Amino acid sequence: MRIRIRYRKLGKVRFTSHRDVARCWERAFRTSGLPIASTEGFSPRPKMHFGLALSTSHESLGEYLDLDLRDPESAEVDLEQLPIELSSHLPDGIDIDAVAVIDRSEPSLQESVTSCIWQIEVPGVTAEELVTAVARVLSASTLPVVRERKGRPVSDDLRPGIVHLEVLDAISTEESSVGAMLHAELATQPRSVRPSELMAAFDPPLEEGRVRRIHQFITDNGATREPLPPGAPSMVLTSVSAT
Repeated sequence: MRIRIRYRKLGKVRFTSHRDVARCWERAFRTSGLPIASTEGFSPRPKMHFGLALSTSHESLGEYLDLDLRDPESAEVDLEQLPIELSSHLPDGIDIDAVAVIDRSEPSLQESVTSCIWQIEVPGVTAEELVTAVARVLSASTLPVVRERKGRPVSDDLRPGIVHLEVLDAISTEESSVGAMLHAELATQPRSVRPSELMAAFDPPLEEGRVRRIHQFITDNGATREPLPPGAPSMVLTSVSAT
């Protein structure tokens, strides 16, 4: 059986690297007794498949992980209770909110995710100033950037990868107080656009505050949906109005 997990990464755990998060999951599998399948060979590893890596210091409401469970032991796993049981073995800030069975023939998360939605705090500017800056970016025919690919500098254009961009209302919480926030849908294919690259594309470049990935989308028969199959629990988001 292959299952897909949707989980959150919030708070101080955002400073944990992708590699260390993977170790946390491996530890949780061992301590929980989940019958996860392992690779063969001299040094077997749990058969888990992460989606797009999340940069250190970024938060997320929608991260995904595929797991292969051993058969026939997988038939004894209570998938409804698994989010609660497995979350208790994970660090504070990593919480599972949905689990669903997927077909083993389904493309990997790395291959199928086509875009991500981000919320990016922008300190030091007002919402009105940011609206003007966003309009300039969206009206640009090209947004050139130089990236390193296979050890060589390559010129790319960010503009096709900015699917949607708007300004959200000012926010103030116990953890942060910023003048405005960007709501951006950025493509991951054919070239991925990172939030840091988006911020650098403004003129002048904008400072990046707290960054949170809100959604990941895949394309299925011409329509976009989240990576969990239809019928799985929907993601609950806190609404923020746009300017």
